[in-house]
Amino acid sequence: MSAANSSGERLTPPRSWYEKFRDAFRGVRSGMRGQSSFRVHIFVALAVLAGAVLLRCNLCQWCILSLCIGGVLTAEMFNSAMEHLAKAVDKDHNPHLGDALDTGSAAVLFASLAAAVVGTIVLLSRVITLLKG
Repeated sequence: MSAANSSGERLTPPRSWYEKFRDAFRGVRSGMRGQSSFRVHIFVALAVLAGAVLLRCNLCQWCILSLCIGGVLTAEMFNSAMEHLAKAVDKDHNPHLGDALDTGSAAVLFASLAAAVVGTIVLLSRVITLLKG
């Protein structure tokens, strides 16, 4: 984001698309670093994608599964961002930051549970359809 002075003139040049994507991928690395739960989510996502291939899911089912996976990984990234920010704000125990971090973890939990329910419905429906022939 470029800063502006009081008359609205830009003080810094706008970032290029390359810089924006570079920073975003740096954020992915930062969000994944040291997060064992993120690795678990990636493993489960790959297993779901493999199941969708094996069960020959249709386009709508692929979209639903992709949105669920994206939602969980996005929630995990937001939670990681909150953890990084909390460490930068206060190195000591802070009950308010603890509550915020617990709430972020709860968001990941809700997203994961909802995705698990939806994924089970989609993949189980494919299994039933294939078994019926």
